[in-house]
Parts: sequence; structure tokens; C-alpha cells
Amino acid sequence: EVQLVESGGGLVQPGGSLRLSCTASGFTFSSSHMSWVRQAPGKGPEWVSTINSGSGNANYAESVRGRFTISRNNAKNTLFLQMNSLKPEDTALYYCARGAGVAVTTRRNYWGQGTQVTVSS
Repeated sequence: EVQLVESGGGLVQPGGSLRLSCTASGFTFSSSHMSWVRQAPGKGPEWVSTINSGSGNANYAESVRGRFTISRNNAKNTLFLQMNSLKPEDTALYYCARGAGVAVTTRRNYWGQGTQVTVSS
């Protein structure tokens, strides 16, 4: 059974930082492209970032480029998202997703349960 379990969310002030983690099981993590997706209240899902399985190359949505960094530890089947310079508009439920690119936003069965990030003073 594929399982993705996110953690690390919370309440942070604007300009602050958080590091999200996602522990994967039930599939070959090291061979899988992995992504982060977020969904703000009342809005559709938004692709945030993807990291490739082999090269480790990463891509980012324009809204987070330069502030967020995706990484992975294949030995521990874990995906990370380092979020710096957080803004109120980053407030959302953040999901770890198996797959690459914007297409993952249509595949909810490939997501975890999510972790809430709230940016507010």
C-alpha cells in the first residue's frame, strides 16, 4: 500500500521559515519523481515543486522560486520542502505527491493527507 505522511506544518509569522517532511512507503521511492502540491481555502490545488528521481534536478512554481527548496533523502524514503521568507499567501494545506509536474494536481490518490501551513502575524 502506497503511503505518504507529511509533517512539519504550523503557524509562522511572515518572513519566517518552516521545513516540511514527507515519509514514503509502499513503492520504490528512489525511482519516483516527487512533488509538493498545496491547496489554499476556497482554491484549487497548486503545483509547488518537483524533484526528479535520478538527477535530483528540481523545478519550482514561479510563486515560490527563490524562497522554497525541495530535496530528498532516498536512503530514508523522505522528501523535504524548506520554506523561507514565508508570506501570508503561502497559507495552505501542503501535500506530498508521487509524480512530476502540474499533472500531479489532478491525481489526489497519489497525495498524502497533508500538513497545514499558516502564515500570519
